Amino acid sequence: MPKTLFQNIFFTLMMSFLMVYVMVCYNIALNMGGMSNEIFLMAFGEMKIMWPVAFLLEFFVVDKMAHALAFRIVTPKDRQIVIVLAISAMIVCIMCPVMSLIATVLFKNAGANVIATWFETTFFNFPVALFWQIFYCGPCIRFIFGKLFPEKENASDAVGAES
Repeated sequence: MPKTLFQNIFFTLMMSFLMVYVMVCYNIALNMGGMSNEIFLMAFGEMKIMWPVAFLLEFFVVDKMAHALAFRIVTPKDRQIVIVLAISAMIVCIMCPVMSLIATVLFKNAGANVIATWFETTFFNFPVALFWQIFYCGPCIRFIFGKLFPEKENASDAVGAES
């Protein structure tokens, strides 16, 4: 969807913000034994660290890797939705373990159990991250992005539409 560097930065900022915010809320709720209204505000404490980390990882490393992995499964000739879903799934497959490791080290006080806690955190986060990305976050951000940056018709498309 993004066509320019500015659009790519803006899109990645929006996507990483919503993904990280929801996942931070989810993890705080797990740690507290359930959801409460205060969690929505508490999440902003971790967001100061996790959002920039997620953005930088996604923008500079993960996006290229996810595209490479996705195009081992799909081809450019496939339907656009299939390509988008493959790329989204690959992003979650890469980002979830990496962000779970970062969160484990920074926020879980795992001590000697860092590896076990990281696996547990990834195990709990992965299905939620995949579900959230595929069904809610991804479509929502792509919808908002499409409204903010509507694609212009090509001159040839406009001529064909007039006939």
